Amino acid sequence: MKRGKNYIDSEKLIDKGTLYSPQEAVDLVVKTSKAKFDETVELAVRLGVDPRHADQQVRGTVVLPHGTGKTVKVLVFAKGEKAKEAEAAGADYVGAEELMQKIQ
Repeated sequence: MKRGKNYIDSEKLIDKGTLYSPQEAVDLVVKTSKAKFDETVELAVRLGVDPRHADQQVRGTVVLPHGTGKTVKVLVFAKGEKAKEAEAAGADYVGAEELMQKIQ
């Protein structure tokens, strides 16, 4: 398969035998990017744990410094006091049957 000039130029910047630090890897990804849009980057991490053992399972979340770029809207099906609590908590849409009718 024939590769383009940009691909070949980017390939010269990467040494496949080198283990890069996370910061160096991110810098290299940014430097070799040729697309005119924000590209997706996948990360695979080898942790050396056995997920079959309960004490070695890895679960967690990460809060990104600039978010995901998507706004979250909260819809709550509730009546009475729970509806008031949901509105006070900042829900965007609160209702019961009338909200279901609106959705359908």
